[in-house]
Amino acid sequence: MATGVIVGDDVSFAFNEFKLQRGDFKLRYFIYSIENKKTIVIEKQGERSKTYDDFVADLPENDCRYGLIDLEFETDDGRPTSKIVFISWNPDTASVRPKMLYSGSKEAIKSVLTGVGIHINATDYSELDLEASILPVVKKFA
Repeated sequence: MATGVIVGDDVSFAFNEFKLQRGDFKLRYFIYSIENKKTIVIEKQGERSKTYDDFVADLPENDCRYGLIDLEFETDDGRPTSKIVFISWNPDTASVRPKMLYSGSKEAIKSVLTGVGIHINATDYSELDLEASILPVVKKFA
């Protein structure tokens, strides 16, 4: 909250429905942006049929975003499972102001997304690589 950015009212409701996969929120992911340097809002939603690659493709190459994805994977012992993962996308190629705004506002959105235990910071596409970067972190919580 150091930046004064607040979380939009619909973000909390949508997240709680998403966790339970209820109603219109049977989705794969959300991408959040900061609107007018004041409010965190839902920018995009990914249908349940979308993949992790679709999620990454929806992140802008040169601007910051927050993302939340219901990631399905197999544990090391072969069990199918899923985890909700929060990703802070803060690319090195973004301008300094948005990087500072998103970094300073991250706690505001994390406080609304209660129960999400996996938080990942990514600054370039190699840090979003599913096999090399994301799954090794997520599997620690499986």
